[in-house]
Amino acid sequence: MENQLIIEGIERLKAERNAVILSHFYTRREVQEVADFVGDSLSLCKAAVNSKADVIVFAGVHFMAESASIISPEKLVLLPVPDAGCPMADMVTVESLRNAKEKHPNAAVVCYINSSAAIKAESDICCTSANAINVVNSIEDREIIFVPDKNLGAFVSLHTDKKIHLWPGFCHVHDNLRDDNIKELRKLHPDAKFLAHPECRPQVLRFADRILSTSGIMKEAGSSDSTEFIIGTEREIVRNLKAKYPDKEFYPVSEKAFCYNMKKITLESILNSLQNMEYEVHVPEHVRVKARKALDRMLEISGN
Repeated sequence: MENQLIIEGIERLKAERNAVILSHFYTRREVQEVADFVGDSLSLCKAAVNSKADVIVFAGVHFMAESASIISPEKLVLLPVPDAGCPMADMVTVESLRNAKEKHPNAAVVCYINSSAAIKAESDICCTSANAINVVNSIEDREIIFVPDKNLGAFVSLHTDKKIHLWPGFCHVHDNLRDDNIKELRKLHPDAKFLAHPECRPQVLRFADRILSTSGIMKEAGSSDSTEFIIGTEREIVRNLKAKYPDKEFYPVSEKAFCYNMKKITLESILNSLQNMEYEVHVPEHVRVKARKALDRMLEISGN
């Protein structure tokens, strides 16, 4: 089926189902084009809260759909591809987190939103890359267990006087970016400003002109007087930036910075999801209630 026919089918079913499509920045460009809202984890969380739709089709990965279900249990949340997951979210389990809490009984648990509902339920508060520093500094506890991203946690530790216990998790997309890539690009483009995501390794972040969330990178590229940028995050962002700011130049740190799980979401899978009302993501109520508290605390700090 041609894309235009698929898009027409999606639009028709959205109206019939009173559905909204929320898409992450890392999905395919054609998926973002049919979405009602495109953003990073924090903005998508807020969009789910504020949506008046009966059905949310999440063009993203499993933990994102879970977050929407946690916040909006009255809505039907659909994930077009059920095995679109996040390897980093799988790097922490309830059992391992509980063991860490026993080892550090005076520590608060700050949970990166890139984690399962079960982990959120075990946490005191959630955070995103956009608000992690503010979240950590808002906590009265002097000791923090930060799960699951060690690189984001290490970045936050530079901006707080709290003791942070890092979890050995990471995003393979960002952790695979290397300082050698940056050095080479700096030689080729000496005037380019390097914008990096805080999920990158510390060895990479030390070269960054600005360390920003995905939405922060998008905003900085638009508002900056610079006309050349090296982008240290998933490569789809470079495509988005080139389309949005055609008068500027953007260079990915690596063409291999590719989130294969996000790319599983296609126009066909969205159409199928709306046709068959699948695949529902439902968080058990006893887990949802606890996880909701952690998300609500984050949203209170971020403003909703």
